[in-house]
Amino acid sequence: MFSIVITFLAPIAAYLPAEQLGLSGVLSTVAAGLWLGRSSVRSFSSGVRVAGVAAWQVLLFLINGSVFILIGLQLPDVLGELAGRSATELLGLAAAVSATVILVRIAWVFITIYAPYRLRPSMPHGEPLPARGGIFLVSWAGMRGVVSLAAALALPRVLSDGSPFPERALLVFLAFSVILVTLVGQGLTLPFVVRGLGITTDGHDKEEEEQARTTAAEAAVARIEELRTEWPGHLELIDTLRGLYSHRATHIEPDLPQSEAEQELIEHRQIRRAVIDAEREVILRMREEGAISDEAFRRVERDLDLEELRMEA
Repeated sequence: MFSIVITFLAPIAAYLPAEQLGLSGVLSTVAAGLWLGRSSVRSFSSGVRVAGVAAWQVLLFLINGSVFILIGLQLPDVLGELAGRSATELLGLAAAVSATVILVRIAWVFITIYAPYRLRPSMPHGEPLPARGGIFLVSWAGMRGVVSLAAALALPRVLSDGSPFPERALLVFLAFSVILVTLVGQGLTLPFVVRGLGITTDGHDKEEEEQARTTAAEAAVARIEELRTEWPGHLELIDTLRGLYSHRATHIEPDLPQSEAEQELIEHRQIRRAVIDAEREVILRMREEGAISDEAFRRVERDLDLEELRMEA
């Protein structure tokens, strides 16, 4: 779809003008991505959003694989350039840098989470102080990956005056070492850390998702009542939908009935699309008001998109 192609071109369109103006192309691209992600709810159709997520997941997989293949191809050359250094020195530097990255991450996570509570004891919404075990888990899950590797590989081989970039091979080697230690070391130990800390889900995300679904279903019921006057010739369908969404408000069950007659099918789709639009608007408002998280919003939005696509199939 052309809209999906636009999402692929948007990062380039944001990056290049910023670079030409002497601004940060990376920050410009991030800002464009945030804006596109927030506006896609109203700008894109359900089909575009569902297909777009699938396309970006494939692209992300290809990029991740390509970057790690690239470092695998460059690693022999990098080690060749480091032939003048002993293995002990290289391993010592890799261990020191990796330990520093991990410890700084742990300290930074604790500081950024605890500092607001120290500076402002009465946090909004009566939020309790997070458990130390959960904070440590967040800090331990700070694995490094493609971004760190891409930053190291982006270093030029020569400077503007033609001289070699100082210690470029060492920097690439250390970046690869940190990624290896964090992905393999921290990644493989993460399940043991979770069990050791006795961490279990608190069900908060599930509660947010259920709240979003229930509120959306209630908005659908309210919209259905309005549709009784707008479509008096389809009261049977509207009553069926009202019963379905009233039940969904307490049980959250999917699937809508479909009509077989062509003309009625078109009108039924209009009615049902109006109901889905009402659900989408209310969960969007809940996200903007901070009542639900982006993750809960995305899950409910995806179900609404799929339901709209099923309706049009």
